Amino acid sequence: MASNPLFLATAIEAVVRAGDVQMAKFGGDFRVDKKGAIDLVTDVDVDVERMFRAMVSERFPSHQVLAEELGGGASEVPAGFCWVFDPIDGTTNFTHGLPIFCASLALEIDGVAEVAAVYDPNRRELFTAERGGGAKLNGRPIHVSAANRLVDAMLVTGFPYDVHSRIEEIVGLFAKFVGRARAVRRLGSAAIDLCYIAAGRMDGFWERDLKPWDIAGGALIVLEAGGRVTNMNGRPFASRGRDVLATNGWLHDDMLKVIADFQGSSGTASS
Repeated sequence: MASNPLFLATAIEAVVRAGDVQMAKFGGDFRVDKKGAIDLVTDVDVDVERMFRAMVSERFPSHQVLAEELGGGASEVPAGFCWVFDPIDGTTNFTHGLPIFCASLALEIDGVAEVAAVYDPNRRELFTAERGGGAKLNGRPIHVSAANRLVDAMLVTGFPYDVHSRIEEIVGLFAKFVGRARAVRRLGSAAIDLCYIAAGRMDGFWERDLKPWDIAGGALIVLEAGGRVTNMNGRPFASRGRDVLATNGWLHDDMLKVIADFQGSSGTASS
């Protein structure tokens, strides 16, 4: 566990301040630009990230920041301390007026998340974790669900921004899980998806082609809530690994088998 209490305090302050900015702008006028055909960015994303970078620069001038909008982060894991930040996870929801978005943050040390905070300002839900210290929702401990069969499970996933060119691959696997689970949801925020696994609201989450800021914080929160996190081939999770499978643990092997069977029959492969 990270020993400096200022780390968690900073993470909490950062995501809550981000949420305040998000809600001040939500449903109002803000600039929306395109980073890709369906990948959006707003001036709110940029303003929140600038705020966060200034906070880290003031408090921890030797620490690095990897965040979504303003660059400055290498794809390789840096040595030492690195804050991995998504100023709005769920930007598409935000721009459409759909109240499912959050700010997500992790402090990694040599590529391993030690502190995490995710804040959903619409529900005023603050998810936190410290490595070895458990996971909490608004200060109270949380734990993953006990569902141990896919037919009893509610799963959640997301689609990559290049889904239009990969319909059969992405929707094909989605269909396999629809045929096995009680329900499958698609919320539009990977960080919230992961936190909902940790809180026992969802039982399993898979997604491809993610960025470190999408999953670094939420993955630690799942682990500290008693869940299991790997990549989609069952190998050890890494925030820069681009895909993730996170479950309550009981369903992990069954979900890995569904993924492997689909990949074998369709000729696709995960990283």
